[in-house]
Amino acid sequence: MSKLGLDPEVVAKARRLAARAAEPIIELARTHTTVSVERAVLRLAGVSGADADGTPWVNRIVDAVRAQVGLEHGIALPVFHALRDHQDPRELVSARFEVPEGAQAVQAGKRAREAVARGIARIDANRADRERLLGKHGDPEPPWVYLIVATGDIYEDVPQAQAAAREGADVIAVIRSTGQSLLDFVPEGATRQGYAGTYATQENFRLMRAALDEVSGELGRYVRLTNYASGLCMPEIATLAGLERLDMMLNDCMYGIIFRDINPKRTFIDQRFSRQIHARAGIVINTGEDNYLTTADAVDAAHTVIASQLLNERFGHEAGLTDSQLGLGHAFEINPDLPDSFRLELAHAQLVRELFPDAPLKYMPPTKHMTGNIFAGYLLDAFFNLAGVMTGQSIILIGMMTEGIHTPWLSDRDLALENVRYVRRAAGALAEDFHPAPGGFIVERARRVLAETVDLLGRVADDGLLTAIADGTFGVTRRPADRGKGLDGVIEQAAGYYNPATEILEERP
Repeated sequence: MSKLGLDPEVVAKARRLAARAAEPIIELARTHTTVSVERAVLRLAGVSGADADGTPWVNRIVDAVRAQVGLEHGIALPVFHALRDHQDPRELVSARFEVPEGAQAVQAGKRAREAVARGIARIDANRADRERLLGKHGDPEPPWVYLIVATGDIYEDVPQAQAAAREGADVIAVIRSTGQSLLDFVPEGATRQGYAGTYATQENFRLMRAALDEVSGELGRYVRLTNYASGLCMPEIATLAGLERLDMMLNDCMYGIIFRDINPKRTFIDQRFSRQIHARAGIVINTGEDNYLTTADAVDAAHTVIASQLLNERFGHEAGLTDSQLGLGHAFEINPDLPDSFRLELAHAQLVRELFPDAPLKYMPPTKHMTGNIFAGYLLDAFFNLAGVMTGQSIILIGMMTEGIHTPWLSDRDLALENVRYVRRAAGALAEDFHPAPGGFIVERARRVLAETVDLLGRVADDGLLTAIADGTFGVTRRPADRGKGLDGVIEQAAGYYNPATEILEERP
C-alpha cells in the first residue's frame, strides 16, 4: 500500500504522458543509425584490436565503408560481402566495398547474422555465469553499498577494489577518465594513465571482472562491477560490458546531452541500441537524474527528476529492459540550511520508491552542499544513509568527506563504509516503521511534486522532448537538436537497411 496515498489515476496519467513524449524519439531511433551502433555490430561479430597508431579496427572499417558506399544500409552487408575475398577483417580497411543485392545480399546477411550471433551467445553465456555465481556465492541484501574506485591506473584500481569489497562494498564502480565521453573511439588494452578515472576498455573490464570474481569467492558474496555506457561510444561500451560480464552500467537517456553537449539525436539513437544490449546481458542500468540537482535547485527542480525517470522507464521498457534492470537515479541534494530539508528529502525519496516499486533505485549522496567542514559533511552523509534506509532505496552510493577530490583519501573511504555500516545496522528495518502522517508535510510535498511532474510531462508531450531539451527544461542547460558533438555520426536508414544485432535482440527469446 502507498504510504503517501498517491492517486493511481494520477500515476497512470504521468506514465501515459511520458509514453507519448517518448514515442517520437523511439521512432527516430528505430529509423536511424550511428557510426557507434555500426561499430558495435562489428565488435559483436568479433572484430577487435587497433592499428599501430591506436585507432580501433572497427573505426577504420566503418570509416572506409562510409566513405565508399555510405552507412544507410548498415555495416553488415558491405563488410560481409567483402569478406568473401578477405580472410582477416583488418584487410578490409583497404578493400573495395559495395552494397550487395539479391542473392549476394542474402548470403552476406546470413554470414553477418552468424558472426553477430556468436557474440550475442557469449553475452548469453555471461548472463548464465552471473546467475550461477550468485547462486554459489550468495547475493547481499539491499541496500547495496556502491563505492567508486578509479585511480586512472587499472592495476592500482584492482587491489583498491578488492580491499573495498572486503570492507563491505557490494558494487564497485570504475568511473571513466575525464573526457572519455567525447572520444569517438574506445581505447584498446589495459591503461595506466587516466585523469579522475580509468579508461573504459575491454581489457580493463576483463581485469576488474576477474579481480572481483576472485574476491567474491573469498567473501562468499557476489561483488558487482559497474562502468559507464554513455558518450559518443555508448553502444560499443555497452557491448564490451556484455562481453566481459559487467553487472551495472551508467546509461542515462539525457546525461550526455545535458552535461557533455553530445547531440540529442545521436544520444537517443545510441541509447536504444545500448539498452537492447543491456537487456540481453541482464545488466542493471543506472540513470543520471541526480546530476540535474547539481545545476538546478533540488526543491524547485524535483519534478524534472521524476519526469526524467518516467521517460527513462519508457525508453528502457521499449528496449527490452525489465523493471528489475531500471536503476533509476536520484539524489540527496537539498540545501541543508533550508528548514525541514530532511523532511523534503524523505518526501522525494519515498515518492520515487513508490512510483517505481520494483526498480533497483540508485540513491546518490550529497555533493553540491559539501564544504571544507568535513565533520558537517560526515553528518550530512549519515543523514543521507538514514534517508536511504528509511525509504527502502536499493543502491546507496556512499558519500565521503573528501567528496570534492576525484580520488578520495583511502582513510575517508574506510570512514564512509563505517558510516553506512553503522546506519544500516542501527536502523535495521526502519522502512517498515516509517509511515508519514496522512495529510502531513511529507505526504503533501510528494503529491505536489507528482502534480508538477504531470504538468511538465503534458507540456513535453505537446511540444516535443527535443524542444524541451533545447529550452533547458532538464538541468537548466539548453541543448538544441541541431547542435552538439556527434551529429555528423547520425545516419538515416535507407530501405533495405540491415542490422543483424538488432534483428536478434528484438526477437527477445
